[in-house]
Amino acid sequence: MVDFFTNTNLGIVLVILGQCLLVLIPLLVALAFLMYADRKVWAAVQIRKGPNVVGAFGLLQSFADFLKYIVKEIVVPAGADKFVFFLAPMIAFVLAVISWAVIPFNEGWVLADINVAILYIFAIGSLEVYGVIMGGWASNSKYPFLGSLRSAAQMISYEVSIGLIIIGVIISTGSMNLSDIVRAQDGGGGLFSWYWVAHFPMLFLFFISALAETNRPPFDLPEAESELVAGYQVEYSSTPFLLFMIGELMAVVLMCALVSLLFLGGWLSPVPFLPDGIFWMILKMAMCFFMFAMVKAITPRYRYDQLMRIGWKVFLPLSLAWVVIVAFLAKYEVLGGFWARWTMGA
Repeated sequence: MVDFFTNTNLGIVLVILGQCLLVLIPLLVALAFLMYADRKVWAAVQIRKGPNVVGAFGLLQSFADFLKYIVKEIVVPAGADKFVFFLAPMIAFVLAVISWAVIPFNEGWVLADINVAILYIFAIGSLEVYGVIMGGWASNSKYPFLGSLRSAAQMISYEVSIGLIIIGVIISTGSMNLSDIVRAQDGGGGLFSWYWVAHFPMLFLFFISALAETNRPPFDLPEAESELVAGYQVEYSSTPFLLFMIGELMAVVLMCALVSLLFLGGWLSPVPFLPDGIFWMILKMAMCFFMFAMVKAITPRYRYDQLMRIGWKVFLPLSLAWVVIVAFLAKYEVLGGFWARWTMGA
């Protein structure tokens, strides 16, 4: 039996498929409860109950919403390009899913432990813009088209800042492998060995850029209700709309995972006497998602010109300057190589 799964093509394909399902199914189930948590946090800040009817404490509300989207009628605008109209949400969903192939949850717990994981994530993130553009254009309406253009400009603008911030982490580590980045933070000092200390200013820039990259409040300008009535998704209903929403929420959770891996030590324990493990990774991702939810609940929406000004005139110069500073600190091994973990055998 072991030989079948290790030495035959069919067996290897079945093993890979099983590994993919082992990541995808828990992730999709987690998304349902994260959406519930997001709504509960928002409700608590506004001093109201939030979902509380479907299931105990409203825990099944997300599954009820999912069922509602599945059984609703799919309405296609009369002048829409049907092929592209349905292809766009599929692209948005599939690209959001395959990004998780390189995310390690524990030591060795990763589908593809490739040495260019950062480049892989950049490539997938760049392609996600196409789903947004195609959805707005195929709807054959000016409002979705304007929303898609705004979303594309926003995503591209903040991808630049995110990329430069990650370059600083790559310089410190000497590797684009996410597992190596986590190992480089295992300095024996617990949470004070993590990159949130060495790259402290960039943690905040990365978090804010992640909000803008995933169209989360206060940067949800592509779907600003007062102007564009849900932006590029305005003509979508039922399952296609659900695919867009799942893709968007999955991108948010991916950003939480990247924050955990790049700055918070991934699966590493915050104190030396406790064992490392997947529990810490999940806890850190949940903490990051809570911060995403709190920002959504307590901050007012920015204007679009403010959003673009922050991205190009504040975040871009700061992140570029930090790359130069980290390169200098790593080159001369300041503080015993605190910014050059590759000199420590990472």
